[in-house]
Amino acid sequence: MRTVTGPTDHVVVVGAGLSGLSAALHLLGAGRRVTLVERDPLPGGRAGRIEKDGYRFDTGPTVLTMPHLLEEAFAAVGRTMSDRLTLHPLHPAYHARFADGSSLDVHTDAAAMEAEVARFAGGGEVAGYRRLRQWLHDLYRAQMGRFIDTNFDSPLALLHPDLARLAALGGFGRLQPKIGQFITDERLQRVFTFQALYAGVPPARALAAYAVIAYMDTVAGVYFPEGGMHAVPSAMSAAAADAGATLAYGQSVTRLERTGERITAVITDRQRIACDAVVLTPDLPVAYQLLGARPRRPLALRHSPSAVVLHAGTDRTWPELAHHTISFGGAWKQTFRELTDSGRTMSDPSLLITRPTATDPQLAPPGKHTHFILAPCPNTSVGPSAASWADLGPRYRDSVLRELERRGLTGFADAVDSEILVTPADWAAQGHAAGTPFSVAHTFPQTGPFRPRNLVRGTTNAVLAGCGTTPGVGVPTVLISGRLAALRITGPPAARPRVAATPPAVTKGSPA
Repeated sequence: MRTVTGPTDHVVVVGAGLSGLSAALHLLGAGRRVTLVERDPLPGGRAGRIEKDGYRFDTGPTVLTMPHLLEEAFAAVGRTMSDRLTLHPLHPAYHARFADGSSLDVHTDAAAMEAEVARFAGGGEVAGYRRLRQWLHDLYRAQMGRFIDTNFDSPLALLHPDLARLAALGGFGRLQPKIGQFITDERLQRVFTFQALYAGVPPARALAAYAVIAYMDTVAGVYFPEGGMHAVPSAMSAAAADAGATLAYGQSVTRLERTGERITAVITDRQRIACDAVVLTPDLPVAYQLLGARPRRPLALRHSPSAVVLHAGTDRTWPELAHHTISFGGAWKQTFRELTDSGRTMSDPSLLITRPTATDPQLAPPGKHTHFILAPCPNTSVGPSAASWADLGPRYRDSVLRELERRGLTGFADAVDSEILVTPADWAAQGHAAGTPFSVAHTFPQTGPFRPRNLVRGTTNAVLAGCGTTPGVGVPTVLISGRLAALRITGPPAARPRVAATPPAVTKGSPA
């Protein structure tokens, strides 16, 4: 594994999102002095927090899986996750609702899910579900150590016995047909393939290897932190401060000072911070602009679809909503064509509705509720421009609310007494390329060793982290990304603390 050369005693981490905080904790654990610089007044990056009218809205990811990766980050500085965080397991992980009026609870417990599959789709699908669950386990074991949790220096690193194992499992086929080999009910197939949208590729075209995301969601378990998702970066930031990190919030990095190929200082709008190495976590265009170099690629980067998000504080809720509810439209293939090819908003949308107050009522005023409605939409490269969302956004918000009411959430629009609407224009204003928070799509030429690497030619002591680089998009992967960036600076330790990917013993509280 290539590592940063020269002294690395003081590292500046730019960006206090999940990847930057992960990098900081692992660097601190390896004995480095760390300064963390963040433009916002609070940690979190995409996983931010807005307080309005007594509501606390998490602005970023809503689904937390693989908490052992968080445990590893805290363990790096001699802490346990329970020192700072209380996690609640979600049962069910999701509640799925379909256009034909049917519904399904998605359980991570095998026996509970088998019973639900039998109720929902008939006993004939249960054996297929068992085989699917085992295949997801095998897929995860074949991928995690060799293809996800690893620093690539060359595509030749793929030449390993695990590559043959992954190929034998069908990981290089297509996701939708592979899932169809196990279960035939089209509705049930959606539950195990919609995650491809996180990777920015339609299920019919996505690599079957990306079913590993379904493993994380539907097998490994889904959790919610007490205090909301923003409690995660807050806890990581506090642990970093306790371990000696210097936290510089509310400071924007304006440029990097360099001598030859070495970054010698990070210049903010308030100060000059001398450094021996730097970890850059902003979106790729911003990072490359700071570095003054953009890697040459044979093909331009393709970006994932974006999303319109409505944060709604309401004076009531609806009993049919779980903590996470997926409301599927009747269309499926057409939806993905609209998002990735034609550039139109979904004519028959599938929506993610998250109700954080189902698990933590303290996130809203007494007797009130928070709802997070996510509607995937085209990014600004293939769909409407960022400027056009000024007019399109409010109209699309109204159409989504009408659709929610049509699907049974009667009175939703009238119940909203506080709201925040986020569109691709807002993502673009935050510096996200193509107006999407989901970064570079996981097409085959943008996966594994072909994804933008975390070492950039022409700079010997700068490392990238975040969802645009290795290994990719999602809370688990950006946590891994931060640790991989730290390893580029520290080199692999003789033995590093690893935590098993099992439900955390530190979890407190009753199931949601």
